[in-house]
Amino acid sequence: MARIPFLVIAGQFYGAEALGRFAYAIMIVELMAVLATLGLRRGIAAELAKQERPPAHVIGDALLAAVLMASIGAGIMVAVPEVVFPASKISGLDRLFPLSALFLVGSEVTLAALAYRHNVQAAVTARAIVEPWTITLVAAALAFVPDWKPDALIMAYAASMVMAFIASVIPCVRMYGLPVGWSPRPAQLLLIMKANWPLAGADAVDWAMRRIDVIILGQFAAPAVLGVYYVAQQFASLPQKLKVTFDPILAPVIAHGVKAKDYGNIGQQLRQVGFWIISAQLGIALCLGFTGEASMELIGDGFGAGAGILFLLLAAEVLYVTGAVSEGALVYMARHRNLMASLIVLAAQIAMTLVFVQLFDVIFPDVAETRPVQGIGAALAVALAALLSSTLKVSLMHHLIPERVSGLRWVFVPVTIVMVAAGFAAMTFLPPFWLLAAGLPSLVALYAAMMWLFGFKGPDRLLFTRLSAAKETP
Repeated sequence: MARIPFLVIAGQFYGAEALGRFAYAIMIVELMAVLATLGLRRGIAAELAKQERPPAHVIGDALLAAVLMASIGAGIMVAVPEVVFPASKISGLDRLFPLSALFLVGSEVTLAALAYRHNVQAAVTARAIVEPWTITLVAAALAFVPDWKPDALIMAYAASMVMAFIASVIPCVRMYGLPVGWSPRPAQLLLIMKANWPLAGADAVDWAMRRIDVIILGQFAAPAVLGVYYVAQQFASLPQKLKVTFDPILAPVIAHGVKAKDYGNIGQQLRQVGFWIISAQLGIALCLGFTGEASMELIGDGFGAGAGILFLLLAAEVLYVTGAVSEGALVYMARHRNLMASLIVLAAQIAMTLVFVQLFDVIFPDVAETRPVQGIGAALAVALAALLSSTLKVSLMHHLIPERVSGLRWVFVPVTIVMVAAGFAAMTFLPPFWLLAAGLPSLVALYAAMMWLFGFKGPDRLLFTRLSAAKETP
């Protein structure tokens, strides 16, 4: 939610075209960063669980490996900046922008190490407070400095990465201490890279499935279209962040369950977490989907035209949940098969995106190239790929453990029907201001009440209890 002020500032002071250029650049840099982490965002839990070396030494090796890989990737991009900014003039600080990936991978590794010991507060502070508010405040300040305004968005992003890295390293040092007596082990680094390449590939494919649409669309659509699409994607990523919130807790639990071959507990954990995430994401999708046009108009004039894109991307997040949660176990139980399934889905998404984007121009030849609706084909491809991903990964899990892993329940059907009726009524009878001021809160309250009364039973409600109370529950 803290990203919303940044989107408003970017939309109002910089415009859709500048936002589209910025969006494409960060997608390319973040893809490189995901590859550079070598799967350690999830794999470091397995390294620390071995307890063969001091934890601080393991973290030191992981940091060195990730930063070295990121340095190589950033060096290539600095030398060939057209990779990051393919359709615009390279000026100012553009060439140095890829160096921000060094801080991104550093924070990813340290936060993953903290998550192993169930320290989620550090991730919340770095990712939900420090990072988004830094980029917002810096972008707002630089908007009034004419000489710096052309580079303002990338400067704001780089500053947010640096501050998030500092907010990640400090608690990591406090928890694990400094790596006293540590020295780099090249052979150990190579072993880490070799062991984690399936995880690195899975992470990269998972990231690409959520971003490749922007990269492909950037090759065919005007920057202004890409800017509106990016805003819709950021709104739609709100529920996706909920899944990421559960990763730090779910990963160690699954890792220990796999080691003990406790498949019953693994299945129960996947079902429970899956239900929680689907409940939240479905609610956000329904409430935000029916108020999407009014919500996106807050970013700037013309952004509301991307409401259809927003609706499809929100639907994709709901469809993707079961596959994403299942992958939390697959990365430990069947790394290579999980990677193959992910590659199949990614290939299908790329093909569908290319076909749908081109097909839109054939079906609607009179729609201007700068109209945001040009991105509807890419959003449809994302939704279909999400459905394919969940289908494949749930099927793979069923071959590995004799337990149901899906968090889907029948209660979602009647609740969705009621919400659709209420959403259409709100859209029909309320003007944009009242749709946001009264309609959106009413829809949220209605969904929350129905799910609490009819959906959340027994253990489901532990999510809303104090940690001490949860520990006392048998």
